[in-house]
Amino acid sequence: MSVEGWLEMARNSEEKEEVAAEETSEDAEASEEKPKLEGRRDAMAEIAELSGIGDKTLEKIRESGITDMMALAACSPKELMEASGIGDETALKIINYARQKMNVGFESATEVFKRRQAIGRISTGSRSFDELLGGGGLETQAITECYGSFGSGKSQLAHQLAVNVQLPKEQGGLGGKAIFIDTEQTFRPSRLVDMAKAKGLDPEDVMKNVYMARAYNSDHQIVLVEKAEDIIRKENIKLIVIDSLTASFRSDYTGRGELASRQQKLNRHMHKLQRLADVYNLAVYVTNQVMARPDVMFGDPTAPIGGHIVGHQATYRVYLRKSKEDKRIAKLIDSPCLPEAETIFRVTKDGIIDAEEK
Repeated sequence: MSVEGWLEMARNSEEKEEVAAEETSEDAEASEEKPKLEGRRDAMAEIAELSGIGDKTLEKIRESGITDMMALAACSPKELMEASGIGDETALKIINYARQKMNVGFESATEVFKRRQAIGRISTGSRSFDELLGGGGLETQAITECYGSFGSGKSQLAHQLAVNVQLPKEQGGLGGKAIFIDTEQTFRPSRLVDMAKAKGLDPEDVMKNVYMARAYNSDHQIVLVEKAEDIIRKENIKLIVIDSLTASFRSDYTGRGELASRQQKLNRHMHKLQRLADVYNLAVYVTNQVMARPDVMFGDPTAPIGGHIVGHQATYRVYLRKSKEDKRIAKLIDSPCLPEAETIFRVTKDGIIDAEEK
């Protein structure tokens, strides 16, 4: 056989080997993808039971981040329409069906009381601060807002909670992870390291369990909260931190002419946070900026940004202010079940501790 013949045979052999390798690789990828697809179908199985819903509509709903009945039942028709592009009647039909399946309606106070036993708490690091919030610290299924001037301890508390949520329940945590949305460049991993060491945790593990994102404007901030649901479904997220809630909105919407647009957008944003807290049983902690009110002649002229929208939507509202040296004062301004009260805590290198603790 000629040299050319041998070369032709070699080339044909190599091509056959490459084709076989590609087919083997494709088969392996397909076998890996199969469980993923099956898991996705399982997650959407209940939603697929809705009569009159096609595969395309089902896929649109899934892509919008709604993958279980409770999330679907908690949606408004407008929200579902915007997310999936379906019509008004179809959206209402889907949501009503989901609410029937989840038995969303009236129930006795006894049943509500039993369900609230599942609520968890995240310690602030200070026993007196925890008592101010009803004992145990921040509640899940609730939005806790802390507002105050710069240096009052808002961001320090945000970092402390991101560490403490990783502690086991018997130590004041939930054994979970945290999402941290930074709007003012306040996030510092070095603070997580200091606080983790003080709690006897591995700093590397602590930092791996905090998912951080920098929000550059109000639209970006809203998108990040929507994207957070993807991480929440995959990871054991038990805390969402936004530091601060109103900074981007305050910057993007200036003047009285844009006040209504800002408040409407902020209202939808906070309702999304509350829905995440309810559906996934997690805690939401937000910080808020303040402004000075020159019309106040007596008393503290400091007022939080966001007006009644933030005030009504926040479950717990706490006013932080500076005291002597490293001491800070926390005053509970609003709560659905607790009276107004205040306490003193300290912000140290090791984190937040009681005022009398050394």
